[in-house]
Amino acid sequence: MNGRLRIPAAVLTLLLALVGPWAAGTPAGAAEGPQVKLSKSQAGTGGSITVTGSGWRPGALLMLLICGRSVPSRGVVGGTNSCANADGRAVTTDAEGRFSRKLPVAEPPVPCPCVVHVATVTGAKAAADAIFQVAGHAVEPLPAEAAGGRLSVLTDTRLDGSSGLLTWFGAAQARTLVFTVGNVGTSTVKNPVFQVGTSHGVFAPQWQDQQWRGTIEPGRKARIELPVELAAGAHGDYTVSLKYGGKVLAEQPWGVGRPWGVTLFWILVALVVPAAVFRAGLAVLDRVRPRTTSGLRHRGARHRGLRLPELTPRSPKFTSFGTTDPATTSNLPWFTPDADPGAADRLSAPHEKNPTTRTTKGNT
Repeated sequence: MNGRLRIPAAVLTLLLALVGPWAAGTPAGAAEGPQVKLSKSQAGTGGSITVTGSGWRPGALLMLLICGRSVPSRGVVGGTNSCANADGRAVTTDAEGRFSRKLPVAEPPVPCPCVVHVATVTGAKAAADAIFQVAGHAVEPLPAEAAGGRLSVLTDTRLDGSSGLLTWFGAAQARTLVFTVGNVGTSTVKNPVFQVGTSHGVFAPQWQDQQWRGTIEPGRKARIELPVELAAGAHGDYTVSLKYGGKVLAEQPWGVGRPWGVTLFWILVALVVPAAVFRAGLAVLDRVRPRTTSGLRHRGARHRGLRLPELTPRSPKFTSFGTTDPATTSNLPWFTPDADPGAADRLSAPHEKNPTTRTTKGNT
């Protein structure tokens, strides 16, 4: 013996199995993904079962449904149309991603095989199924898979692109849905046709077929880009869904801002149009109202900028003998002194009360 402590291989393997996940900083259940367990594997209509889960995202809202024509390997064939939606239950996971909820047993609208289907309602898409048998419900074999390969989304989808100036004024919003799919089937998929749907709030998606040109071999993957467009003026919270072969593969939220340019335009219209109408009304009133002659004369003089000549009255200057100074006498423009009809009479017969006349006679 070298003094070394030897640990049996079986004990060492057990210790590594227990300590390994915690040493990596991840719980063992979380590494396996979402899981679902049932208290009973079979129950009749009117009863109830307890559904527990682990490995889910903390605080996630989940929906629990009993679905027919389903197996865990193929999922729910036909989507939620194969489930008893009226008897479903919702639950929210705790801080560790666990939940426990009672679920009433109800017959799905299609035959079994059946499962308890648990899927996220909001946020990142995740789902898990557990085999369950509804006692007394019909059982039929699943329909054969369609010829061709099977595609599965390998990575999270995203929307590439941004809004421009025109979208601020209500133009149509456009993005590119980018995702990676893998062919998990046994045959080649050539030119697959996807369905892309957009939904607003609680409304159902409006699907549109889009074909991707290319070939995906079994076990291969491909990066696919599909255009997505909303109607002009659309705003609010939208969800873009991707469907292939009748099964929804992914969902991506899309928040669209309000086109504030349209609101600004209508505000300007509400301010400019009344002002223009008011000015037009003033112009009409100014043309149709009556005007006086003096008002027209004064208005025309004001607009033409005419100025009247300044007239300065001047008084005649008298000499010592009472006669006016001919140099300072201003003649009127329309007649001369010789043409004055009353000049001769005034010179021949001066007025008696004129002091100049009396002075002259006395001197003579």
